[in-house]
Amino acid sequence: MHWAYRIAEELIRKNPERETFVCASGISPSGSVHIGNFREVVTTYFVVGALQKLGKKTRFIFSWDDFDRFRKVPKNVDPTFEQYIGMPYSDIPCPFGCHSSYAEHFEKEFEQSLREFGIVPEFIYQNKEYRSRRYNAQILHALYQRKQIYDILMAFKTGEPSETERENFYPVNVYCEACQKDTVNVTAFHNDVLSYACMCGELNSIDVMKATNIKLNWKVDWPMRWMTEKVVFEPGGRDHSSATGSYRVSKEIVSEIFNHQAPQYEPYDFISIKGTGAKMSSSSGNNITPGELLRIYTPEVILFMFAKYQPNAPFHIGLDEDVIRNYTEYERFSHSERGVLKEEIRDALGLSVVRGEPRRTPKFNHVANILPLVNFEASLVREVLGRTGEEYTLEEVGEVCARAEYWLRNWCPEKVLRVNEKKNQDYYGLLTDTEKEWVRGFVDVLQDETNPQDDELMRRVYDICHVEDPKMKKNNQKRLFSILYQLVLNSSSGPRIPLLLHSVGKERLIALLGQGSKGSKS
Repeated sequence: MHWAYRIAEELIRKNPERETFVCASGISPSGSVHIGNFREVVTTYFVVGALQKLGKKTRFIFSWDDFDRFRKVPKNVDPTFEQYIGMPYSDIPCPFGCHSSYAEHFEKEFEQSLREFGIVPEFIYQNKEYRSRRYNAQILHALYQRKQIYDILMAFKTGEPSETERENFYPVNVYCEACQKDTVNVTAFHNDVLSYACMCGELNSIDVMKATNIKLNWKVDWPMRWMTEKVVFEPGGRDHSSATGSYRVSKEIVSEIFNHQAPQYEPYDFISIKGTGAKMSSSSGNNITPGELLRIYTPEVILFMFAKYQPNAPFHIGLDEDVIRNYTEYERFSHSERGVLKEEIRDALGLSVVRGEPRRTPKFNHVANILPLVNFEASLVREVLGRTGEEYTLEEVGEVCARAEYWLRNWCPEKVLRVNEKKNQDYYGLLTDTEKEWVRGFVDVLQDETNPQDDELMRRVYDICHVEDPKMKKNNQKRLFSILYQLVLNSSSGPRIPLLLHSVGKERLIALLGQGSKGSKS
């Protein structure tokens, strides 16, 4: 059983009378939301999809924690934004001048990416919720229960509790009404009124029930929202899942302080960028956004990459040869008969559907191999594929070409192969007599006026270096192909031989491989 259905069935079993299953996720818009954060959203999305397929009503909420404090200036933001540290993300100007605030810029960037995946949750903007006074009764309740909250927090820490610290503990952040920063020390709480002193010199007292500048601390805010929204499921990162992590603490607080049951929780592991092993971070610059990934992969392939792994399994995002492997795997599974696939793979494919049945498009690997040989012209790619018996519209080919070209030029330039302008005479001279005989045999196949179809062409090519020993025959064939690619592309690898023939053209291939005039390689 796929993990999303396992969670969905467990939720239904535990909540037999529930009419609507509220599933939540959330992110702080501290910078561009990276593909590691995407696991937070997509885990909930898959569980919601499984619940719906099992006939249940759902409410998928996504909280933007844009009332959180600005902690660090990301690498792609002007360093002068350090002046705003301590303010809510929603109150900071847009660093690029195109949105109403810092928060909105990164929120809309991510929301646009989600739409391309068909993920459209109900967005909740926490700065609006807090400033609408929606949570003020809960804030007041937490302030009156502040000592009990302190005791719960200290039970998860190694340090010894202090009565003085307990007396002066307040589970809130206050944004100063003068400087808008949270550089505030709460000095007193009495008769629903909170008094504070700010580092900027501001002294003030505010009626909690009328306040719009108070926010609960994270480990109290999270359980308060579980109770308010009636959340039954929410995932969280591995760091929240430890014995002293946020989920364990919040689970205790929601029960003891808010008299509510914690939602079912699913920890997910981190995603790294291949080659670094480092956790992605919006502020570190070690970052690939969903928008960047969508320039290379289709939404379906990305969703499938996430769906096929258990949430607690780490994996990396590779943008090298892994792109070919990921596309090839998805293409193989999506075009297979559903009955022959394992249940987990079948369900992962079903949960990854964005636009109905898989669309008819050429294989990514074929397009990526052809593109450089035809000067990145989509119309010529279409012609080459047509010669191999694969007929597509220009639109069907063009979308794959756009992604393949972006990947080749920006992430894998070593695969941008060019056809040699002259025969690689130096390399040809290094071949053994047997290998030269193979090349002449290949030219003979090309010159056959019967123009064999691709399957017959390949049978004849394999026969060129045929021997009885299966292992030696396979090695000979690999060597022949390597020789052909070196003579034509100055590379040890290249596209399938029929694609090479149809991309380069018979006459040009013969000129590069035959016994014509000598020349140096290009």
